Amino acid sequence: MTRVTSFVERRSCSVEFRAAGRKLEGYAAVFGVSAPIGNFSESIRSGAFANSLYSKPDILALVDHDPTRLLGRTASGSLKLREDTYGLHFELAVPDTQLGHDVLALAERRDLGGMSFGFRVQKDEWSGTDKRELLEVDLVEISVVQAFPAYGDTSVSARSRRAGMTPAQRLRFLETLR
Repeated sequence: MTRVTSFVERRSCSVEFRAAGRKLEGYAAVFGVSAPIGNFSESIRSGAFANSLYSKPDILALVDHDPTRLLGRTASGSLKLREDTYGLHFELAVPDTQLGHDVLALAERRDLGGMSFGFRVQKDEWSGTDKRELLEVDLVEISVVQAFPAYGDTSVSARSRRAGMTPAQRLRFLETLR
């Protein structure tokens, strides 16, 4: 069964962190991983975000889905989103604000709970009453989640240039933190 919903749904995931700087990077959603959502499980099919990203809506980066806690947006270029084979990858230039400083401090200490995304379903498939696969969604926002994520495989990391390191050394450093 496929249906279109007009209300915004939200999903959260745990995170991994890489240290430093004014950028956060990671995955706001991952493909093919089942997550318990209330009384059913849900997964996301590869390509589910493609139409939404292609149409270039103004997607926000928030803290805990709160529109008063804005970190960035695609319209300004401070948030970059793309799909790859693993999931929905994001890169966020964190603002030089108190909120930005707080989020980076929590990321560097590995205290954040995960990443999340808000969306409207365009197409989904149900297997019985307890398994749902998201086939196409309209992405509204991604959020840094401070506490309890739904999807366990997302990631976020703080990133900066490490003084004295070559690009190859920085890449190896980031890979060790995965």
